[in-house]
Amino acid sequence: MTVFITGSSGFVGLALTEHLLARGDTVIGFDRHPPRESACRAFAALPGRFVPLTGDVRDADALEAAMRAHRPSRLVTLAAITADAQRERAMPQTIFEVNVGGVLAALHAASRSGGIGRVVHISSGSVYGESGRDHARRLVEEITPLAPEGLYGISKRAAEDAARRIAGLYGLPLTIGRLGTCFGPWEADSGVRDTLSAPLQVLECTRRGDTAILPRAHRRDWLYVRDAAAAIVALLDTPALAHDLYNLAAGFAWSVVDWCERLAARDPRIAWRIASPDDTPNIDYYAPYDRAPMDIARLVADTPFVPHFDLAHAEADFHRWLDTPT
Repeated sequence: MTVFITGSSGFVGLALTEHLLARGDTVIGFDRHPPRESACRAFAALPGRFVPLTGDVRDADALEAAMRAHRPSRLVTLAAITADAQRERAMPQTIFEVNVGGVLAALHAASRSGGIGRVVHISSGSVYGESGRDHARRLVEEITPLAPEGLYGISKRAAEDAARRIAGLYGLPLTIGRLGTCFGPWEADSGVRDTLSAPLQVLECTRRGDTAILPRAHRRDWLYVRDAAAAIVALLDTPALAHDLYNLAAGFAWSVVDWCERLAARDPRIAWRIASPDDTPNIDYYAPYDRAPMDIARLVADTPFVPHFDLAHAEADFHRWLDTPT
């Protein structure tokens, strides 16, 4: 299978590419920035074939030329700007140009180049927004009201609606996956991801020898990125999907305190605490509340996906990855 991925040099893009290459697929990676050298070295050792292309996801002509040249059978739209409030104030139009316009450009290119058997558009759990404040219920596709609170979530909701409309006009087979909060291998400050995951922030802080000061315990259904990649691949592979929208999430939850305790058990020198009234936290959370978990019953029922990385397995795998020379 040949898979075309926009945003391939980003966090989830690299993890998805690695997963596909490991099983022998061909990946055409399209991104404004080339993949980091360590990723290229890791990918070269895998059985699949990786073709990195540099281009702007808003450029439909460049996307079409690349698709015509490489004839992919699947398209995954991952390119996005994950914006914080500062970026919202500085470049609101660009956020929408990439997060919405980039998706439409990719679909337009796919319709003109032909041969795409399935498009998987990666949306985000951020579309649920304020609905996530209600912990009495899980976040369920097409049931939970969408109430995004920032431009990232608003643009992702708009991209879902626009992608459905354009895919319908072009006759493209579209599936939407709402991605949960990811962490794990390949995560880094890419310039378009303004808040790194709390687990990575804690790791970086403690590896510098600093004390991690948490605003609160922060319980969430953290999604290890290897499971995220497996969930996306399940949408790519399953011959007949019963729905066009799926939550891609972990199915279980734990807190940043649990993460810190796990790290401290590995290395007793690690220091952390929950901030006192006189403290200034140095770990930045996505929101001032803990979001309700995303329901994955539909994904598990309709595809072979099963999450494998609970807290213990994720922590162990992440350290193996961090400690392996690349």
